[in-house]
Amino acid sequence: MGNGELAEKRISPLKNFAAGGVGGACLLFAGHPLDTIKVRLQTQPKVHSGNGALYTGAYDCFRKTVSKEGVLGLYKGMGAPLAGVAPMMAISFFGFGLGKQLQQSDPRKPLTYAQVYLAGCLAGVFTTVIVAPGERVKCLLQVQASGGQLRYAGPLDCAVSLYRQQGIRSVYKGTVLTLLRDVPSNGLYFLTYEYLKNLLTAEGESVSQLSTPRILLAGGVAGILNWVIALPPDVLKSNFQTAADGRYRGLVDVLRELLKEEGPRALYKGFNAVFLRAFPANAACFLGFEFALKGLNWLAPSW
Repeated sequence: MGNGELAEKRISPLKNFAAGGVGGACLLFAGHPLDTIKVRLQTQPKVHSGNGALYTGAYDCFRKTVSKEGVLGLYKGMGAPLAGVAPMMAISFFGFGLGKQLQQSDPRKPLTYAQVYLAGCLAGVFTTVIVAPGERVKCLLQVQASGGQLRYAGPLDCAVSLYRQQGIRSVYKGTVLTLLRDVPSNGLYFLTYEYLKNLLTAEGESVSQLSTPRILLAGGVAGILNWVIALPPDVLKSNFQTAADGRYRGLVDVLRELLKEEGPRALYKGFNAVFLRAFPANAACFLGFEFALKGLNWLAPSW
């Protein structure tokens, strides 16, 4: 399927924003339990001689979390992303729509896949403003729950405490790492989804007529490829954001320490949990987005 299929009917960034919010809520409910497991695996204490690892893998972490904290333990720290994920995905899809519009002077002229990738990268820049503080709070809450010591009562208490201690810089700790993770991976995310949608659309049919299973497949695969390149900077970010103040001087320092202590495999810690989560969460996200978009087109065709 050629790039000609990318010349779809223009969707207003406002509709993209609203439908993206619905997609974000779907993504969170489908994916947060495995996100909790991912962060706990990435940040579990280092193994010392005589002591076994706290968790031996994704299933072991799932089993121990549920037995100690119940099923709701898997939804720990969800307040911060719940307040952030819907607007974050709304802004992400808005940024993607805007990126496409900025590069498409003539609506009849299709975008190239390189332009789709750049539009996706812009979405990554847009979302970092919300993502960086939300991720910092989420990671701290997820880690404190597994460590047994409760320093923060909840997301708001955590954010206020960070701000009181060291100001806005503390709340935004890890922003550069978030950009390194989200800009290239968002580009690949949207590129993969658009490419697969075109590939799965039968000759002579419109992309907008794609069936639910095919939307799920395209969204799920996009989610997996997104994490293939996002996971190493995500591991560095989780370690940097949850470390005691002053432990790391910056990105290179975290990378050096991690490679020295655990080797290159450390950059793919939480791999199983991430990839188990990526497919259903992102399939749910794009399905929610497409359904919301159809509903909005029906309710407000002139938007």
